[in-house]
Amino acid sequence: QVQLVESGGGSVQVGENLTLSCAASARTFTMDEMGWFRQAPGKEREFVAAITWTGASTYGAESVKGRFTISRDNFKNTIDLQMNNLKPEDSAVYYCGAGRESAHITGNWLHWGQGTQVTVSS
Repeated sequence: QVQLVESGGGSVQVGENLTLSCAASARTFTMDEMGWFRQAPGKEREFVAAITWTGASTYGAESVKGRFTISRDNFKNTIDLQMNNLKPEDSAVYYCGAGRESAHITGNWLHWGQGTQVTVSS
């Protein structure tokens, strides 16, 4: 059973930055793509960004382009989400997911972490 563990969440002020990390306990054939999602209270979970396992390609939601960057840290063996210039509307529980190839298109996400809270205050 693959485990995904998120870290790095917290409470920040508007305009500040945070970096989230996702560590996987193992890699299986069902983990071609890694992604970040978020869910605010009363809203559906939404896609934020994704990256292929090798880190060769990245994809991001329009709402965060220019502010959020997804990357792979080969030293720490994590998938990181650098979030800059945070806004109150970025407040949510952020989840790490792992899925098959092109999961950001197909929605074929097979593994999920428990989530980490990000709160942005004005």
